[in-house]
Formats: sequence, structure tokens, C-alpha cells
Amino acid sequence: MAYNRRNILKRIIEIQNLTLEHTSRGVTQVWVFEHVIQPRFFISVSTYYNYLNINAKKLLNETEKKSNQLTLF
Repeated sequence: MAYNRRNILKRIIEIQNLTLEHTSRGVTQVWVFEHVIQPRFFISVSTYYNYLNINAKKLLNETEKKSNQLTLF
């Protein structure tokens, strides 16, 4: 399960970084979704906005810490 969660979080981080990169040049999030995100990732508008609201870097860091921990049983 951690493997799939890690991949989703990396995907969310990539989408967030693409959005930041393009919006810093002055385009809107709607434009970024229509011209960059949707053709590449095939997600809906609501999923896109949900992804933008997730603190994915923190969650990825926590997931990586849990997977690096050794367990006895």
C-alpha cells in the first residue's frame, strides 16, 4: 500500500510544481489545467483542485519515514 501511496504523492507534487511554474508566468490555473495538466495526466477539474490542496511533500516525507522504519514483527 505504501508503494502506491508514494507514487500518487509524487504525481501530486509534479502537478503542483507544474502549476506553480506556469502560474508564476502570469497564466491562470484554468489555463494550466486545460493546456498542461489535463492532456498529460487525464484527470478532472475537481481532482486537479483537490491535488492542489494536498500538502503532498509532508505526506510523502511521513510515508518514507514509515517505510524506512524497521519492524520486529
